[in-house]
Order: sequence, then C-alpha cells, then structure tokens
Amino acid sequence: MNGITKGRFEVFSNSDEAPINKKLPKELLLRTFAQNCRNIEVLNLNGCTKITDSTCLSLSKFCSKLKQLDLTSCVSISNHSLKALSDGCRMLEMLNLSWCDQITRDGIEALARGCNGLRALFLRGCTQLEDGALKHLQKHCPELTTINMQSCTQITDEGLVSLCRGCHKLQILCVSGCSNITDASLTAMGLNCPRLKILEAARCSHVTDAGFTVLARNCHELEKMDLEECILVTDNTLVQLSIHCPRLQALSLSHCELITDDGIRALSSSTCGQERLTVVELDNCPLITDVTLEHLKSCHRLERIELYDCQQVTRAGIKRIRAHLPEIKVHAYFAPVTPPPSVHGGGQRLCRCCIIL
Repeated sequence: MNGITKGRFEVFSNSDEAPINKKLPKELLLRTFAQNCRNIEVLNLNGCTKITDSTCLSLSKFCSKLKQLDLTSCVSISNHSLKALSDGCRMLEMLNLSWCDQITRDGIEALARGCNGLRALFLRGCTQLEDGALKHLQKHCPELTTINMQSCTQITDEGLVSLCRGCHKLQILCVSGCSNITDASLTAMGLNCPRLKILEAARCSHVTDAGFTVLARNCHELEKMDLEECILVTDNTLVQLSIHCPRLQALSLSHCELITDDGIRALSSSTCGQERLTVVELDNCPLITDVTLEHLKSCHRLERIELYDCQQVTRAGIKRIRAHLPEIKVHAYFAPVTPPPSVHGGGQRLCRCCIIL
C-alpha cells in the first residue's frame, strides 16, 4: 500500500457489503488504512454512521495529501474532526459534511483557517450553523466555487451577503430551505458572484422579482435555477431571465402560483428558450394553460416538462406539443372525473378516485 502515489478509497455504509474486514472495528481499520496509504487523495465514507472524530484524527496525522473527503451522514463527527483536518489536511479541496448535525460555527472557523484552498463545501442539514460560519468562509476561503447549505435554517441575509462578498468565484450555490433569506441575498449574489451557474433557492418564500432582477442582470452564465415555492415570483422574473441569461437550461417554477402564460412566452421566445432550454417544471402553477404549451413548441431542445396539478392544461394541449416535439417527456396528472348520475337517479354519486371503506 505504501507504493500508491495517488488513490481513491470508499468504505460502504453499515448496511452494505463492505470491502473490509467486518470483524475489526472500522475505526481501527481506518487508522491502519491511514497509516499505510499516506498518499490517498480521495476518500468516501458516505453513510458510515459509526465513524467518530478519531478517524479524522488519523487522517490528519497520516494523510496530508487528502484532497476530497466525503463524510455525509457521519453523524458522530463533531468540531474536533474539523480542527484535526485543518491541522493535518491542508490540501483539502472538497469536503462533504451533509447531515453532520453536530457541526457548529467553531468547527467551520477551524476548517476555514487551515484549509483555505477549499473549493467545494457541502453542509446540507447542518442545522446548527448560523451566519458566523459563513463569515469565516468569507474571510479565509476565497477559492470556493461550490457551497450547499440546504436546510441550514438559521442562515440569514447577514451571513449570505458576507459569503458573497468574499467568495467571488462561486458557481454553484444551494440555499434551498433557508427560509430567512430575502432579496438582499440575491442582490449580493448578483453584485459579487458573476460566475454563478447553478442557483437552488427552493422554499425561499421571501425573495421577489426585485432580487431576481439584480441577479439576472449580473449573472449571465446562469444555467440552472430551482425556484420551487418562491411564491412571490411573477412573470417579471422570467422576462429578466429571458433578456439577460442566454445559457439557461433548466428552470423549476413549481408552486410559483403567480406565473402565467405571458412569462413562459417571454422565456420561450428568448435565446435561451430557443437554443438551450431542456427542462421546465411548472407543477402547481394554477394560471398556466395550454397557451404555455403552444409557446414552448419553439423550444426545440426541450426534453421534459412537469405539469402536475396544472388544472387548466388539457390532454389535447399535451398531445399537440408532443406531436411537435416527439421526443419530449411531459409529466402531468388529471384528476378523475365525477361520473354523471345514474339514469334512474338512484345510488350514490362518487368520484372515481374515492374508495368505499
């Protein structure tokens, strides 16, 4: 093992068949591994729920060349692990701490101070993190291109604005479920992160067209956006995207109940609509009708449309767009029709989706 110059190693979760000796504790096995594979660069421990801080201490001591580490769902990992990584794994570029819910601001501070070459950081479900953590990333990690803070519910504009001001190279940003952010965060993204390509902002119910206007006018490289349940978004946002974001490929507007056919018309007639757009999600958009499908016929690269619970869209409309774009996948749902009363007026009138218990 000492002869390995570069390497990738994966340890399977407890429920899977593992390529390691199950008779020994994983902590001891990983310590042995770290001692003998000192040139390891990529290590995946995703789902190894019994991993503790001692593993990261071993990695810190023996694996100084580590560049990518996945600790997803290693729920026993704490700030001590991040301090260890900061001390001994300073070449770290990607770290996944998703669902490691013991991590706090102090751990992120230690990590950022020692691993200032971080490019990708995944913090999904780290529910104890708040704005102070992002301020440390702003100060020490200017190379960040990817950060995922899904469901970090304590994050507010204060932290996100700070992050954007220090991390101008951001390309992929997920703040889905960060329900406290407002247009101030979108404005900061627009003014400081012009390379942004992917933005996931689902369930950010306080953001409006004003914030997305600043974003669109400054982030011309946007390719994918998830705006599901951004309930204040209107057609004005789609107009701005259609004008300023010619590379847009995928857009989720599910549960954006103010979107109408006019917004889709602006999008479909734009450069991105006619040359790039492949996915549009419009579930639960009650104002969308068959007219939207007529507009989307001009999106020649369109591969998929989501139309669940769009009650004004008809089977006939879907049939027409499929005839025009035969390879397209249209996902829709039509509620069962209530049958007419019987000829003799007897018996109960039941919807076909009802079940008599």
